[in-house]
Amino acid sequence: MRAFCFLLTIILFTSCAKSKYDSEHFQFRYDGQNRSYLLHLPNGYVESTSYPLIIALHGGTGTAKNIEEQSGLAVFSDEKGFILCSPNGYKRTWNVGRCCGKARQDEIDDVGFINKLLDELEANYNINQSQIYATGMSNGAMMSYRLACELSHRIAAIAPVAGGMAALNCVAQNPVSVIHFHSYEDSNVPWNGGIGDGLSDHYNPPLDSIAEAWAVLNECSTDSSFTTADGVDVWNWSNCADSSEIVFYLTKDGGHSWPMGIAPRRRADQPSEVINANELMWDFFKTHPKQ
Repeated sequence: MRAFCFLLTIILFTSCAKSKYDSEHFQFRYDGQNRSYLLHLPNGYVESTSYPLIIALHGGTGTAKNIEEQSGLAVFSDEKGFILCSPNGYKRTWNVGRCCGKARQDEIDDVGFINKLLDELEANYNINQSQIYATGMSNGAMMSYRLACELSHRIAAIAPVAGGMAALNCVAQNPVSVIHFHSYEDSNVPWNGGIGDGLSDHYNPPLDSIAEAWAVLNECSTDSSFTTADGVDVWNWSNCADSSEIVFYLTKDGGHSWPMGIAPRRRADQPSEVINANELMWDFFKTHPKQ
């Protein structure tokens, strides 16, 4: 029986130590909690080379494993050569200010957690400190906005997907570039504002108000330009401080999903087939390092 229990322990530890994409599982103590994350190093990683870092934040009720699978960013990491870190929220939620779930209710310091996580990653891996980016789905998208507000000295750009901004008071001290992906058909986080039909019943601000707020924060000197083609509308602010930029993509398909990603469950909205969020965000990130 002892041998069986020992073997079972090894099997369980091994099964949680890596994801299906060979991402390593790590954890550390922060603010009285055990916090954990998955880390995916690109194929051929060598310590002598400096790599961009993308922090990928899962949605409400999700996990680090979920965002890896839903977004496909771990596979994309191998193709493009960036480090991917997917942290786990507190009880599957992130405290983004006005939302969501247990993380907000228990006043979890998720900004402090991510800040310490960046310290740990920079201490152990060769990360290009001018190329630290954040993306996220839904509640994770909201968290990426909060990181841009409160860690603007470290985050170069963010790519929120299907989520708005719920920070209580955004006082970004440095410009942060934003590329946002959303769908007109998203009823969970409505593009024109209001309370969605998801698990959280908080109010979502209209996307145009979020874009305009960042245009002010980034000191953009001109109004946005607008283009439309092939089922997607695009707003762009490009004359901004420190060469920062703001781009909003709104698709006419997809719903509450990751464009060109994988639906996380059978009844989830099918992803947009009009744009590829990974390709667009990576091209955007590469051209918007921290100045």
